[in-house]
Amino acid sequence: MSDVIIDKTWKKALKEEFEKDYWNSLTKTVREQYLKTKVYPPAKNIFRAFDLCPLNKAKVVIVGQDPYHGFSQANGLSFSVNDGIPLPPSLQNIYKEIHDDLGITPLQSGDLSRWAKQGVLMLNSVLTVLANQPASHGGLGWEQFTDAVIRVLNDKRTHIVYMLWGRYAQTKGEVIDRTKNLVLASAHPSPYSATNFFGNHHFSRCNEYLKKYKITPIDWR
Repeated sequence: MSDVIIDKTWKKALKEEFEKDYWNSLTKTVREQYLKTKVYPPAKNIFRAFDLCPLNKAKVVIVGQDPYHGFSQANGLSFSVNDGIPLPPSLQNIYKEIHDDLGITPLQSGDLSRWAKQGVLMLNSVLTVLANQPASHGGLGWEQFTDAVIRVLNDKRTHIVYMLWGRYAQTKGEVIDRTKNLVLASAHPSPYSATNFFGNHHFSRCNEYLKKYKITPIDWR
């Protein structure tokens, strides 16, 4: 499909996905739902994670599940919310771990575009959701698409840090070559499992790895 509006580096690398039957079915369903009902994020932000973090610039990948389903929360980046929206519990816990790990205090804005622009791909497995209906777009085909995203990264790039929080993300990352990348796995930062998320030191370990390969580390503030 030549009309997919996404960063050119990703568009080229994912060209075969855009020509598959599942993609045609997925986009038809999602397009119809945007016309009929409320879907998040706004359509212009569906591929925001890719637009802010081109394939050749990616240094870190943080895998989420699906967008926030509340009013004006989702902005196309995993774990991120629009500026001015109260921080969701998982993001509060991520900020706490950054503070405890690095001794810095993240900005209180929940819009993580400041990370994405440094090379952090904030990747949700499912890129859209019906308002107030979590996981409502699971099974439509997004998972197949984002599996392809991870395969492309694994095939074309090395020395990427993958942060896989929770069993779902860890299953998603099974194809990653651990000999050429750093895979950091822990519990999910949600309140239900945060006790086992805290103390994982993923942010310091990430930056140490990047510096080892002379890659500019991420400013996690």
